[in-house]
Amino acid sequence: MSRRREGREAAIQYLYQLDAHGERRLDLRTDFWELRDSPEPVRLFAEQLINGVNQHVAEIDERLARHLKNFIISRLNMVDRNILRLAVYEMFFCPETPPIVAINEAIDAAKRFGGDDSGKFVNGVLDKIKTELTRPLRTALIPPPKMPAPAAPAPAAKAQ
Repeated sequence: MSRRREGREAAIQYLYQLDAHGERRLDLRTDFWELRDSPEPVRLFAEQLINGVNQHVAEIDERLARHLKNFIISRLNMVDRNILRLAVYEMFFCPETPPIVAINEAIDAAKRFGGDDSGKFVNGVLDKIKTELTRPLRTALIPPPKMPAPAAPAPAAKAQ
């Protein structure tokens, strides 16, 4: 699994945890990262996503509400809601992520973590939302930051 995908999954899990607590408390992070042991690059990417979604959650939810037919955001199941929030955040606020990547990653996450119809539901909502984009679907506007390579183990000392 790529580090970016792993970071997205961690972000979805953390955002779910925030929803489960009924408030957007950020002091749950220490416990979360103790339970979900992740390499530093994954954690840093997830933190960027978590912070971004939390910073823009009102705007993201407003955008989602315009495209949900017969649904209210608060009544969506928590998994689908947070997958959608993350995808919308990446589509509109992350110029280093091509929107189509955010959509495909969200659909895959919905199939993995959601219910039987979550993948179709997420796909349908994001397909409507992508019509609001003013940038190309398949192109990043800026290159993604390089994720550091895992540290190589120190070479063993030569026996003399």
